[in-house]
Amino acid sequence: FKLSDARENDIEEKILADNRAYDGPSAASTGRVSAYDAAEDAYVRFLTDVFAGTRLPAGMRIAIDCANGATCRVAPRVFEAIGADVTSCFISPDGENINRGCGSQHTEALQKTVLETSADIGFAFDGDGDRLIAVDETGRPVTGDQILFVCARAMKRMGLLANNTVVSTVMSNLGFRTALRKLGIDHVEAAVGDRYVLEEMRRIGSVIGGEDSGHLIFADRHTTGDGIMTALRLLDVLRTSGMPLSRLVSDMPVFPQRLVNIPVRRKPDIENIPEIRDAINAVETDLGDRGRVLVRYSGTRPLCRVMVEAPTHEETDRHCEMLAAVIRGAIGEDGH
Repeated sequence: FKLSDARENDIEEKILADNRAYDGPSAASTGRVSAYDAAEDAYVRFLTDVFAGTRLPAGMRIAIDCANGATCRVAPRVFEAIGADVTSCFISPDGENINRGCGSQHTEALQKTVLETSADIGFAFDGDGDRLIAVDETGRPVTGDQILFVCARAMKRMGLLANNTVVSTVMSNLGFRTALRKLGIDHVEAAVGDRYVLEEMRRIGSVIGGEDSGHLIFADRHTTGDGIMTALRLLDVLRTSGMPLSRLVSDMPVFPQRLVNIPVRRKPDIENIPEIRDAINAVETDLGDRGRVLVRYSGTRPLCRVMVEAPTHEETDRHCEMLAAVIRGAIGEDGH
């Protein structure tokens, strides 16, 4: 598991402190390094165990985009091992091309490949392999929220959804929340970041959670996000349901969403800035339960993030641009 914020802060303080009085063991005498040549094979076995000896329907075609990153060698092996006809893209890392025009944030090439190869599904991983964005058989991208919805619904039907609860972040689409409510599934909201999703999952005993970015965690199988694991869990839903991905995601509406990052010169409490507070209240009043607004500061950068969801793109853009203008005028780094 990842370390807690408190533990990380404690380590940071020790690193930054004056260590001249340190009298512990030297770095050279601490720890050992050994090679484990069977790691790749062990990892493939761990992943394919999701299918527990079963295989995909004969002739199932899968297209994968490995982002010239961490999944390049393992992902093709895993999907071939469970019986898929695999078309692999972006599997030639050169040290510089990772995520370049490919992967989970750039699915255009994968969408084209799915259509050209008549694939049943496509999977786009990010460079380090912990995120997944899927592409359905019609060439449309499927978000992390949609994958989370599909898997949670299947787990509930199979009696595997511990505490009937799914964890996501404050950035999850309003349509995701609406769809879970219709299924009678409880939803817990965590701060942005997979570490906070996992903390909430462990606190309440949930076995599934994730982010719209495609970083999903299946705590019944793993202690961290793993894009290949997510792909396998989604494939298992396709296998057992007999439905195409486009049909499986059709029950979750996706509200238009826009996110704007505004450079700021300071980070005062939003509630203490009348013009920003009033602008947010005005948008929330106008939208009512038809949408939502989220204004928050980045935890690591001098940015204020504005996210708006509304029933139409026009409403979403109008409200988001108005809020961004008010924030730029109040605390923007250039004052306008």
